[in-house]
Amino acid sequence: MTDSTGSPDVPAAQPDGIVPDTKDWTWVLSRTCPECGFTAAGVPVADVGTVVRDSLPRWRAVLARTEVGERPEPGVWSPLEYAAHVRDVFRIFDERLVQILTVRDPQFANWDQDVAALEGDYAGQDPAVLADELEQAGRVVADRFDAVVPADEERAGRRSDGSEFTVRTLGQYFVHDFVHHLHDVRA
Repeated sequence: MTDSTGSPDVPAAQPDGIVPDTKDWTWVLSRTCPECGFTAAGVPVADVGTVVRDSLPRWRAVLARTEVGERPEPGVWSPLEYAAHVRDVFRIFDERLVQILTVRDPQFANWDQDVAALEGDYAGQDPAVLADELEQAGRVVADRFDAVVPADEERAGRRSDGSEFTVRTLGQYFVHDFVHHLHDVRA
């Protein structure tokens, strides 16, 4: 898409200075992410819970940093904001996993991460409280993935943009998200 001058359309910055991420990240299901080096396609459903739990101490360490609320540069979330996003990612993917396991071919509600960051005041979170919330949400979703039986791994659901996920690909896409953000915050 281009603007009236023929230049590529670039999303406008939010009131907090963040330019919304409009990329379709579903390609991480078929190839290694060149930014973080993670290969999501290699993660079996049975390992998702372990990967979540293994990330929790790293997120807690991020939230203990003295500069946790400082943005590394204008337009880039601070580690605090990334951690608040990951807490919400844990919650959203838990909801989506429940839907895909209990409803035939559900369509997931749209979730705008940039609106969520503004409305949830990610930049104003208390790091100690957030660390506990992130860990709790992570344990819930990890336990939920642990309970998936092999016969349910190919159950399907759709994102609001029509992208189809199975339990397996939902788990892989989900894992890439928070692992990628650990890379973003250098943890």
